[in-house]
Amino acid sequence: MNLDKLNYLSNIEIFPIGASTFADKVDPMFYFLCVLSIVTTVGFFAALGILAVVYRRKEGEPRESHQLHAPMLEIIWTVVPFFIFIGVFVWGAKLYADYLKVPEGALNIDVMGKQWMWKVQHPNGAREVNDLHVPINQPVRLSLSSQDVIHDYAIHAFRVKQDVIPGRFMYLWFEATKLGTYTIFCQQYCGTEHAQMAGHVTVLTPEGYAEWLSGGPKKSPVEAGEFLFQQRGCITCHSGLKDARGPDLKGVFGSTGKMVDGEEVLKDENYLQESILYSSKRVREGFTPLMPAFANQLTADDLNNLIAYIKSLGGDAAVDAAGAPAAPK
Repeated sequence: MNLDKLNYLSNIEIFPIGASTFADKVDPMFYFLCVLSIVTTVGFFAALGILAVVYRRKEGEPRESHQLHAPMLEIIWTVVPFFIFIGVFVWGAKLYADYLKVPEGALNIDVMGKQWMWKVQHPNGAREVNDLHVPINQPVRLSLSSQDVIHDYAIHAFRVKQDVIPGRFMYLWFEATKLGTYTIFCQQYCGTEHAQMAGHVTVLTPEGYAEWLSGGPKKSPVEAGEFLFQQRGCITCHSGLKDARGPDLKGVFGSTGKMVDGEEVLKDENYLQESILYSSKRVREGFTPLMPAFANQLTADDLNNLIAYIKSLGGDAAVDAAGAPAAPK
């Protein structure tokens, strides 16, 4: 084996470092499952080998066959595994439920997957490709979208991953607990250069993150979205005036509303995206489908910026002017 292969093998992490609050919860379950699997496998084959040797049929030795009834033994090997499996299920379900609860005040960052790169935009408009800078000890919520095919955003050190599906927004959150640089992977085969679709997340001190952000552009997604809202003429119908032809968008994000077909719809990011791109697919009750469809007319960045601006107009889950989730009212 040559020196290059030895160096490569020495960099393989059997157990990647845990650098997030979620890693501290996932690792104990992972180790428990490993030990349980090893004990079960070794125990099964050991028992199989012992029984095969002790009770093997010997030539010339008569051995009567008879049925063995051991109710207590049968109860034990049925009940004990049952409760172990139920315990693992409850443990895993609780971890997943906790993971779905994004803490209040999380820093919101937009991430877009594209063959074969990750495009990142921070609340103040700072951008990076295949890299992600975040502050330590602060919850970070990634709004994930794909411009082409299915990708999968994964940070092993944080024990988090999420499929990124075209046409809708997905979410992933973490809270980094250790300073350093960690690897980002795409874990869904997405084309010939899938293996190259990787990057690094750098965890900085709050002061270091603020200093890093200061070098980025000053136009935030909300500001860029407001410019597009005016430029594209959206303000004409969505002015908020009494006789406006379109619904008032103030407070629309996070609310629910009835469509002309009677369907109750939650107005989240996916609803806003669909309403912009395919305006006649769902029409709000009390309005006629006058709005043109913007499919193939907006870039993915334009769409994200428009949604960020609409979210900033208020609502149950609105964002502030910087693009971060606003405090609940």
